Formats: sequence, C-alpha cells, structure tokens
Amino acid sequence: MSIEAVRKHLEKYGLDSKIREFTESTATVEEAAKVNSCEPARIAKSLSFIINDIPTIIVVAGDAKINNQKFKARFKTKAKMIAGSDVENLIGHPIGGVCPFGIKDNVKVYLDESMKRFETMLPACGTPNSAIELTLEELEKASNYIE
Repeated sequence: MSIEAVRKHLEKYGLDSKIREFTESTATVEEAAKVNSCEPARIAKSLSFIINDIPTIIVVAGDAKINNQKFKARFKTKAKMIAGSDVENLIGHPIGGVCPFGIKDNVKVYLDESMKRFETMLPACGTPNSAIELTLEELEKASNYIE
C-alpha cells in the first residue's frame, strides 16, 4: 500500500486533492505538528493493535493515550500493539504513515472521542511525510470506522 492507495481511497469521497506531501518527516506527532503549523493535539495518530486476532487501528488526538482499563472494558482483552516490524504487513502502511485510508480489507478502524474537541484533524496519508486536514465528519466518512 502507499500514498497512491490512500489517494485512490480518498478520491471516492472527493478528498484526494486535500492530501499534502512534504519533504520533511511527519512520522511523529511533534514532526507532523511542526510541518503542518498546528498544535500537536490536532494530529490524528493511528495506533495499531491486534484485537481478537484482527489488525485494528484506533485513531486518537495527538495528545491522547490509550486508557488500558477502558480498552479492556470495550474490547474484552488487553491492549496489544502490533510489533513495529509487522505494522506495514498487517495494516498496509509503514510506521509514521499509518492512517485509516487505503488499508488492507481486514483491518478494523475505531475513532476516539479525543478528537471531538477540534474542528479539523490531520492524519497521515500512508507515508511518513504526508497528511490531510479533515473535519471530523470527513474523517468519519472516509475512514469507514466501526465506532
């Protein structure tokens, strides 16, 4: 998968022209915030987990952390992040570019409430030097999220 898979996916929603590509890295929340001239909390970071043997992305605000108690209550299992060496193979994008667009068919997507406080969020677009600014409504539509 690549930025082209993301572009093709976002084209279905009329959002592909909003993709931004940079020469600088956007692989971390701090780098992405600097390149996009925004506060780190507005970076939508996609965290990769295995939940009941299914690759799953949980998209959270850049300043949010996974609450292990809430995670276990919701998913009935402990939070187990995907090993860095397996992320691209299981999700479809490399670390630093993980996003809920253009991913492998079996990957489930959840969006965290932490993003509701912002008008727009900036997730990656499949590479560690890309981003897109979306409203929460656009992110919900384009991510095909479960909840």
